[in-house]
Amino acid sequence: MKFLVFILSLFLFSFNYGTANTIEVCGSCNYKTIKTAIEEASANDTILIQKGIYQEYNIHITKPLTIIGKGLPVIDGEDQGEIITIEADNVTVDGLKIINVGTSYTTDFAAVRVVKSENFLIKNLELEKLFFGIYLEKAKNGKVINNTIKGDAVEEFNSGNGVQLWYCNDVEVIGNNIKNVRDGIYLEFSDGILIKDNLSQNNLRYGLHFMFSNEDTYENNIFENNGAGVAVMFSKFITMKGNIFRKNWGTASFGLLLKEINDSEITNNKFEENTVGINIEGSNRINYTDNDFRNNGWAVKVRGACYANIFEKNNFFNNSFDISYNSKLNDNSFDRNYWSSYTGYDLNKDGIGDVPYRPVKLFSYIVNRTPETIILLRSLFIDIIDFSEKVSPVFTPDNLMDEHPLLKPVSHDIH
Repeated sequence: MKFLVFILSLFLFSFNYGTANTIEVCGSCNYKTIKTAIEEASANDTILIQKGIYQEYNIHITKPLTIIGKGLPVIDGEDQGEIITIEADNVTVDGLKIINVGTSYTTDFAAVRVVKSENFLIKNLELEKLFFGIYLEKAKNGKVINNTIKGDAVEEFNSGNGVQLWYCNDVEVIGNNIKNVRDGIYLEFSDGILIKDNLSQNNLRYGLHFMFSNEDTYENNIFENNGAGVAVMFSKFITMKGNIFRKNWGTASFGLLLKEINDSEITNNKFEENTVGINIEGSNRINYTDNDFRNNGWAVKVRGACYANIFEKNNFFNNSFDISYNSKLNDNSFDRNYWSSYTGYDLNKDGIGDVPYRPVKLFSYIVNRTPETIILLRSLFIDIIDFSEKVSPVFTPDNLMDEHPLLKPVSHDIH
């Protein structure tokens, strides 16, 4: 009996698969509009869109389909509203150029929106003149791969995000190039997300911004020249590995902001030429290992309520301030890091300094309270008071020291 059921299931599957058709859309084809082709298509059909310009919007996909563009056909929404909305499982959209998404102060119009769908694939799209780029809403088990998203954001109130995930699970966002939008990648209430090999640059606010999202992984991305850098808030079990945070400059800017983040790994990243490399507040039990901090204003700025964090095998190169604290309390561990400003000695030649290193300067404490004093950064007077504070700490944490400072930088495998 089981054998007969198996044979019948195999036959039905083969029959359904065999009935899938390819529908062609072009100016001289039977189907001249994408909407009409989608309406007439059966489940699991392929719609092949030939090169050309299609002035369409509010394209709804409510059945499993594969939509492929040949020669990068253009869908021009003429600023009328949302372009493609996917409300079915097993949908692929590949190889389209979408422009002129509508702008609204009440509705988040997107070039492509995926709603309550599974097993979707959005790839090889070029999105320009947009409000929101790719918007995933209560979607799961899908992929957003190798898309180019270029906005023209000028002010936050009338611009959207490049890739947005809201209440999503188990989604991969890989190999996308995102620029000139509000936030490059934005997540909220989204768990099990993989963000990998993306370039997010020149965005109005954040290269990456997420809140209330747990067990996510951010790997081998580049976040460069964004308004305020990257913000990670109110989440736990986060892994950030092999990313580059570069040239995020400004009075309120940082490479990475961590706020209320717990039980996470920040490993093998590069923080280069940021106002603040990492700004940490209310974040606990995080391992910071094998990271490079180079030519930042502040490499690491620790604000209140940060406990049981470990900083180990990191390189601190030529930062104005390596570590900044705003109190005398310290419950974090610093061990076996390389500090370019360390001037100790190594008599037994084991590669570890014989004198512990205090990375917190008194001047950083002063600047935190009176920012205008930064103009005294290179003065001899400041060198004197920093030296006196190292000898006998009064304002900085007296137990904050690296007992085993390295004499040579740690070799890291970063881009």
